[in-house]
Amino acid sequence: MAKHGGRGGMRSILDSIRRLTMVPQGITIVTAAFLPIFAIVSMFPAVPSIIDHFSADPDARWKVPLMVSAPGLTIALIAPFAGFFIDKFGRRPLLIWATFFYGIFGTAPFFLDSLNAVFASRLLLGVAEAAILTIVNTLLGDYWDDRGRRDWLLLQGLAGPLMASGVILLSGAASGVRWNGIFLVYLVAFPIFLAMLAFLFEPKKDGATVKEIVAAPEVTTPFPWAVIALIGGVTLLASALYYVFIINGGLAFREVGVQDGARLGQLTAIPSLFVVLGSVIFRLMSGRSNAVQIGTLFLLVGLGLAGIGLAVDYRWMIAGLVIQQTGVGMAVPVLIAWASSKLTFEHRGRGMGIWTACFFFGQFSSPWFVHKLNDAFGTMQSAFLAMGVLGIVVALIAFVASRRTPSALTAATA
Repeated sequence: MAKHGGRGGMRSILDSIRRLTMVPQGITIVTAAFLPIFAIVSMFPAVPSIIDHFSADPDARWKVPLMVSAPGLTIALIAPFAGFFIDKFGRRPLLIWATFFYGIFGTAPFFLDSLNAVFASRLLLGVAEAAILTIVNTLLGDYWDDRGRRDWLLLQGLAGPLMASGVILLSGAASGVRWNGIFLVYLVAFPIFLAMLAFLFEPKKDGATVKEIVAAPEVTTPFPWAVIALIGGVTLLASALYYVFIINGGLAFREVGVQDGARLGQLTAIPSLFVVLGSVIFRLMSGRSNAVQIGTLFLLVGLGLAGIGLAVDYRWMIAGLVIQQTGVGMAVPVLIAWASSKLTFEHRGRGMGIWTACFFFGQFSSPWFVHKLNDAFGTMQSAFLAMGVLGIVVALIAFVASRRTPSALTAATA
């Protein structure tokens, strides 16, 4: 039976890949969706050399790491406005221009020698990222139906870790040549910009673009504030749990005796690959309700974080990390598929803008919550355990809600 189930799951994944439609558009969107992640992943190998270059600045040790994460805060603040503009003026032109300026602002620090100027360019990069993330997630809902959207989200989940590994290798090589050589990696935005010009088109519903629909208010429906409040709240909480290990995992491993950074990298390399398994589970669960998928996501992340919190040595911590990374692999595709299915064409841009803002505000707030729990309980592992219990409680609420009617589901989850 296990073998038969494994073959069935693999067949389902292969069928998803064979079914892919509008392949040039899909590949362009999946690649563009990686640009905001690229902006953080690419920087970490270069942080020590940038700090060394600005060693004369006494604040460089905290300014440089903050410079790396600065785009995330800008995204959280700007994304709702990006959503408003793309519903009012259309998807394609704003995405094309945002990608172009992503390349400009991303490479600008290669020509700068002031830490404050580099910091400012990173904030502007966040503006471009807010537009890119909001629009590509909106186009996933505009171009494909629910099944097609899930197929492309699966491919995005499978390709993401491979692209991240390639970026880290390329970034390490570039930062070894010159302290700011890393910023030339952002030139990758320009081929994507050209692909957008060639392949992307403005989506329509019943023959009208979103700009035309919004211009005729008599044919629009009221904005679904209750639905988007539910989506935003769940996304904010999921994001806060998503980033617990990414930001504080090294501190948790120190409490079980793993002090060396190289050793930490070796121990976490294989568990990090379970992100791919999470993407596969997302696709295999496509026939289940949104509440069941969301409950599974929170349960896996919660159990993993709790396992890390209870671990007595690094082996048990790795076991918890495997479970947590599987849940993390489900997070983004489950949340995007859910949000896209609940938002109509004329409101999807604003809705996905709010979704993007909530996800990145979760990234920004997660370390604050974790360190408050650390102060309260005395250890980082205790903070992980508390966040894990929170995830498990939310999972149980989602599973209970899944057994009720849709209206009760919204009320219970809210």
